[in-house]
Amino acid sequence: MQISAQIVTYTLKRPFTISRGSRTQAEVIQVTIEKNGKKGLGECSPTGRYGESFDSVLAQIDSVKGKAFDRSQLKTLLPAGAARNALDCALWDLETENFPDGFSLPARIQTAMTVSIATPQEMADEAKAYVEQGATLIKVKLNGDEVFERLSAVRAAAPDTLLIVDANEAWGNLDIEATIQQIAPLNIAMVEQPLPAAEDEALRQISSPIPLCADESCHTADDVESLAGKYQMVNIKLDKTGGLTAAFELEQAARAKGMQVMVGCMLGSSIAMRAALPVAATAVLVDLDGAFLISDDIQGGLHYQNGHIVL
Repeated sequence: MQISAQIVTYTLKRPFTISRGSRTQAEVIQVTIEKNGKKGLGECSPTGRYGESFDSVLAQIDSVKGKAFDRSQLKTLLPAGAARNALDCALWDLETENFPDGFSLPARIQTAMTVSIATPQEMADEAKAYVEQGATLIKVKLNGDEVFERLSAVRAAAPDTLLIVDANEAWGNLDIEATIQQIAPLNIAMVEQPLPAAEDEALRQISSPIPLCADESCHTADDVESLAGKYQMVNIKLDKTGGLTAAFELEQAARAKGMQVMVGCMLGSSIAMRAALPVAATAVLVDLDGAFLISDDIQGGLHYQNGHIVL
């Protein structure tokens, strides 16, 4: 088994801004595993929020070169995170015939289209453009400023579209319950990670008319027990779980606790988005527009149409 890795940079169609900063490019690491004359490809996005860098992730990948392992053994070699994700997905790519019995993908999967942080009018304009392209689900990125104003502008521009909100831990200085009550009349379907992961115990004490989803607070199946009672949904991202193998485990653990499942992504190409489709196929919410947001996706990438991934 031969393993190679390279850094690849994609250009975003427009600046992408969340509560932690703004980007104009998406840098990823692509991994190729060659085995028995076949090649498998995986992609990951190192995330500083989780203590990762490109150097640290490449070092983890280098540490398993020359070793023979399957997906189960890989879990003992590397911790959950970007490096294991790229390797795990490359192994899945080598053995796609081994997906669970009865597994199949639908012809179309609804995906969120993301409106990043800007002025209320700019966010409304971006939402309107998505609606004109046929989007039926819009994800609104927010920080702690102008929460109601920004959401109101987006809702006015997309009156009939399902809206979900992602605060990326930025509401720690707000009255969280009052903020949620204020935006509830805007018909928001879900609020994702309103408080910093280290502070989300406070969510047990609030009454929210809007379902709450754990993102930064949820990485693997081991986290689910502590999330119950604070959140009603978990956002599964392969870069956090360490690949599709562990993503299936997180999905099962969440459902066993009565929690709903969302599937999300980091910025990246169709390689990364496609790897998450097996979990997205049965998720209540899907946010796999990462490849749609870049201007130079891979050849033969996913086809986005009318707010859906058409398979």
